[in-house]
Amino acid sequence: MERELALEFVRVTEAAALASARLMGRGLKDEADQAAVHAMRAMFDTVQMEGTVVIGEGEMDEAPMLYIGEKLGNGCGPKVDVAVDPVEGTSLVAKGSPNAIAVLAVAPKGMLLNAPDMYMDKIATGPSGKGRVHLDMTPTENLKELAKAMNKRVQDLVAVILDRPRHNKIIEEVREAGARVKLISDGDVAAAIATGYARSGVDILFGIGGAPEGVLAAAALRCLGGEMQGRLLAETEEQLQRMKKMNINEPDKIFLIEDLAGTDDVIFAATGITDGDLIEGVRFMGNIATTQSLVMRAKTGTIRTVGTQHSLDRKPEIFQKLVGY
Repeated sequence: MERELALEFVRVTEAAALASARLMGRGLKDEADQAAVHAMRAMFDTVQMEGTVVIGEGEMDEAPMLYIGEKLGNGCGPKVDVAVDPVEGTSLVAKGSPNAIAVLAVAPKGMLLNAPDMYMDKIATGPSGKGRVHLDMTPTENLKELAKAMNKRVQDLVAVILDRPRHNKIIEEVREAGARVKLISDGDVAAAIATGYARSGVDILFGIGGAPEGVLAAAALRCLGGEMQGRLLAETEEQLQRMKKMNINEPDKIFLIEDLAGTDDVIFAATGITDGDLIEGVRFMGNIATTQSLVMRAKTGTIRTVGTQHSLDRKPEIFQKLVGY
């Protein structure tokens, strides 16, 4: 993929973030998601590529979608697979809570796992954990291995886990092992990415979340040199059949980061909607708005933080409408 596309993808996530941020804290979860979807779709239409959505909006939230199989881009340029989540953390936006982001990943055709919308058991770490942690090991074993790799004590580590009843046993074991725990209400993509940044104060992610979010996190961690593994958790016969339809014939298969994001030629972009551990949220000041984004390329190892000031009164009318100006 051409490196010039990286900034174009930032423009896409910026548009989604600006549109959804207008509804921050107003309790309008689906409306915030819909606003981001419309903005993201409209901005994708300006990008020179032949894109196909392989990871789209989930059906669990009964929200509007950028659906799997949808074509994006202006039809010119490289053929690529696109993974999108216009609002990762819709509940976070509705409540005005931290770490909501607009996010996407793009790779050459066939290089992103076409993951069905179901749960996935995950483990994620930064570069120090690569080759040291494994999904089949217990949380205690993984913490001990990661501590050795990072030249730390287990007591120094911080594990981030979604605060759900299904994780009670994991949380209890991590605490008994002596590690510290950061419980989050939503948004495990941002949490997984944070493990790749030493300054985030987060070392490892454990637990079950959405499979599409697992692919997005894997794309980011591939850019950061980190580790991500996942196992799909089919709960119904229908989900098993969906896996087979997507050529996933081993229900218990552990997907390594190379399976989830199968190339170094991957671009990841995210823009903050609400303030987070890694990037700031949207600020509105009359006709001016500011955004902060991350854009990364695994091929070059380039990681950029992009701060942008938007003069809303100079934007095209359609854009002004999308972002509520």
